[in-house]
Amino acid sequence: MSNFKDVEKMFIVMDNTATAIKEKLDLPYLDALVETGENLFFQEIPKEYPKELVSVLTDEYKKVNLAEYGKEELRKAFQLAVLKGMKEAVQPHHAMTPDAVALFTGYLVQKFMKKAEHLTLLDPVTGSGNLLTAVLNQLKEKQCEAFGVEVDETLLRLAWVNANIQKHKVELFHQDVIKPLYADPVDVVVADLPVGYYPDDESAKVFKVSEKEGHTYAHHLIIEQAVHHLKETGIGIFIVPNNLFESEQSGLLKAWIKEHVSVLGLLQLPESLFKSTVHAKSVLILQKNGEGTIKPKQAMLAQLPSFSNKAGLANVMEQINEWFKTEWEREK
Repeated sequence: MSNFKDVEKMFIVMDNTATAIKEKLDLPYLDALVETGENLFFQEIPKEYPKELVSVLTDEYKKVNLAEYGKEELRKAFQLAVLKGMKEAVQPHHAMTPDAVALFTGYLVQKFMKKAEHLTLLDPVTGSGNLLTAVLNQLKEKQCEAFGVEVDETLLRLAWVNANIQKHKVELFHQDVIKPLYADPVDVVVADLPVGYYPDDESAKVFKVSEKEGHTYAHHLIIEQAVHHLKETGIGIFIVPNNLFESEQSGLLKAWIKEHVSVLGLLQLPESLFKSTVHAKSVLILQKNGEGTIKPKQAMLAQLPSFSNKAGLANVMEQINEWFKTEWEREK
């Protein structure tokens, strides 16, 4: 059976059971998906479910065995179900990192952490856990401790199920990322930043990037907060709006970056991945200042072609690999 067939089979079971739970228990699809994910993980159906629902779920769960699936197959199947639920929910903060971007982020973490046997990771805006688990799936050879922060309870529960079914050890915190975080400093931060204004000016004012008047951009605050939770010389990989350094609030961010981090790279993602050019994003790579910070002669700068353009992509990846050899590994 092909990988795609496995993903499809698992997705159908997740979708059928989530739909049955949704209809019988009158729940939103995403909450029903959490329920079915927990049932699959614990391999039991709650006794309080109606008999007819138990019968439907029992028949469906018999069709799959989590132990026979790879982590990536489980992640992709769960991701498809979450995407279906997000379309139904239509909440602006419910959005998922495109798969190609999640995999590319994992590749970058691998390259930067090539020599580390053990590493700690934080996603301060975890969402349903897709980006974090996609990265962890590419670090199979390493011992990883992962942490996630998410303010939305439904998304947090989805992240918990997502990590569990893939057997990843992820410690999750239900809190506002701008408030003081409970997680210890980590080696790597990965984050697909939500774009917009942060409404709590009182909490924002302790940050250097905070605007004196009016609301501050949440994505600026999250970058500063995330770097604060990096160890010295730790790496931050942020998926940011293309106009990050051109917006009306970019002055304070640029000044803060100059003082606290080294910019290792800015890679523009293919516009075809996004609904419109307005929503297009780039990957910003920062290293926290500290003893042993790498100051590359040249930052990694590139515009990535469409991921379906194999020749163009191979050419850019060759340039990126060359940068790691000449600018990163040379200093190690």
